[in-house]
Amino acid sequence: MFEKEYDVIVVGAGHAGAEAAAAAANLGSKTLLVTMNLQTIGQMSCNPAMGGIAKGQIVREIDALGGYSGIVSDKSAIQFKMLNKSKGPAMWSPRTQNDRMRFAEEWRMALENTPNVDFYQEMVSGLLIENGRAVGVKTSLGIDIRSKSVVLTNGTFLNGLIHIGNKQFGGGRAGEKAATGITEQLVELGFESGRMKTGTPPRVDGRSLDYSVMIPQPGDLIPEKFSYSDTKALSHQRDCYMTHTSLLVHDLLREGFDRSPMFNGRIKSLGPRYCPSIEDKINRFADKDSHQLFVEPEGWNTVEVYVNGFSTSLPEDVQYKALKSVKGFENVKFFRPGYAIEYDYFPPTQLKHTLETKLIENLYFAGQINGTTGYEEAASQGLMAGINAHLKINEKEAFILNRDEAYIGVLVDDLITKGTEEPYRMFTSRAEYRTLLRQDNADLRLTPRSFEMGLAKKDRLEKMEEKERKSTAFVEFFRETSFKPEEINPILEELDSSTVKQPDKMFKVFSRPKVTMEHMMQLEGVSEFVSDNNLDREVLEQAEIQVKYSGYIAKEKNNADKLQRLENIKIPKGFDYSKLKSLSYEAREKLKAIQPVTISQASRISGVSPSDISVLLVYMGR
Repeated sequence: MFEKEYDVIVVGAGHAGAEAAAAAANLGSKTLLVTMNLQTIGQMSCNPAMGGIAKGQIVREIDALGGYSGIVSDKSAIQFKMLNKSKGPAMWSPRTQNDRMRFAEEWRMALENTPNVDFYQEMVSGLLIENGRAVGVKTSLGIDIRSKSVVLTNGTFLNGLIHIGNKQFGGGRAGEKAATGITEQLVELGFESGRMKTGTPPRVDGRSLDYSVMIPQPGDLIPEKFSYSDTKALSHQRDCYMTHTSLLVHDLLREGFDRSPMFNGRIKSLGPRYCPSIEDKINRFADKDSHQLFVEPEGWNTVEVYVNGFSTSLPEDVQYKALKSVKGFENVKFFRPGYAIEYDYFPPTQLKHTLETKLIENLYFAGQINGTTGYEEAASQGLMAGINAHLKINEKEAFILNRDEAYIGVLVDDLITKGTEEPYRMFTSRAEYRTLLRQDNADLRLTPRSFEMGLAKKDRLEKMEEKERKSTAFVEFFRETSFKPEEINPILEELDSSTVKQPDKMFKVFSRPKVTMEHMMQLEGVSEFVSDNNLDREVLEQAEIQVKYSGYIAKEKNNADKLQRLENIKIPKGFDYSKLKSLSYEAREKLKAIQPVTISQASRISGVSPSDISVLLVYMGR
């Protein structure tokens, strides 16, 4: 039935699995994607949206590296928003509202049109391990499928348990069974496992809602897109809506707390701190009279609606009664109630930077199995695991992104160095170099590295190089060209900014906080330069950021370069920390468990102090 031996087998076809299979296959590996249901490839299990704060940067990075998430998001988008535009560009984050059915369809089509990808529908119940190395998988039918490497992207399916009030039943998500066998085998092999929880809100019939009493949430007037490729921006969009809970709603929800699996002890695992359930919100923020609810359509043509902000595992009758008391939901009809799900995960400190496990060679973990939450976090891990599985079996150098190169680098480093005891979600605050890691320059940062590896195609590189060349030339134009005081002063007066008495370089006045590209376009020679060089919106935005934030960018680059010196000091493999008696006991224990590769990574481990790092540096002759 199968190839004699695949290069890469990917288990699970969610966001992580789909990106892993695409990456490995596009690099040339013969890849098998095994999933329990081929109809749910790329399924949006929770909200019908991609991107958001920091997550949008990750989607742009995936796209810049040659992954598919940005393209699929653009093709299935029904609304686009650039979040945080009132803040600096390091905080700008793209987000799409998506057509759930089209999103999954686009993923399926993208993978079917990727050479080297084979598909198989069945549950994987175990791994084939020989001499400490993964050599394939075993299915529930007892079929052995051999491969040179295996990527596990099991999502919430490993011993998944769904909770609705006092009712609980096995399942990986609504309507689908849980996966068994893998956790038990991995624990037997010496892996540490744990349990996590996530939840989802009710889905309701949009025809039963009164949108006239809700607040419309339209998309951007001039929508952008995720992908740096030639996908099209939206020409029309669907509105979302906002409404609020009330004290009455909160009181009705509290009536069911005694039957809540969160409060009666049935659920013992931790859920995502930054995406709490509605019962968790009214319990933790008891002083708040109301909470926002976002009413999100599930697609262009469907009437199904996602009630963002009302994630819950309360009994279905309590959910219904409370939601009926929300403004606009008085006549609501349920498609299905919300629920919580518990599932197995494996603390990610058991992984290398490549996402290969330390215990079993050529076995990779990606997505929620590593304790993360979110489509974007999962997809980025899948991409990195797929890339590194291919590189490892072809005896090529591993592909690792540093913390100053990508949010993906921050994500992976956080996971394997610090671990996580609750579902990990990416935020801009997690990145110490976020001025460098903007959504607008992901292609400039990552496409050259991806092309060098063989994933990003030449047309991608050429497009990126043209953008870089044009934006650099435009910045130089501002550095070299002077303005006339009589031209700029009326603009400065209007902005309540101090006027100038003599000509100076445009770069200097453009650096002022209130002066924008629109103002600069009024000066002699600027609009001519733009039209003569055919500069598009993307180049104008890039040039403006480079001018206005040049000082901050230079400072962060300098800080990153300093850190890189520690990144270059390698720690020998299997280093015996017990012989360094000057290290604190905690540092010895943590360093021994995590086995950092560099001094820089060691410095980020919780419990390892600066004095411990000094001891290591002295020992390494530094």
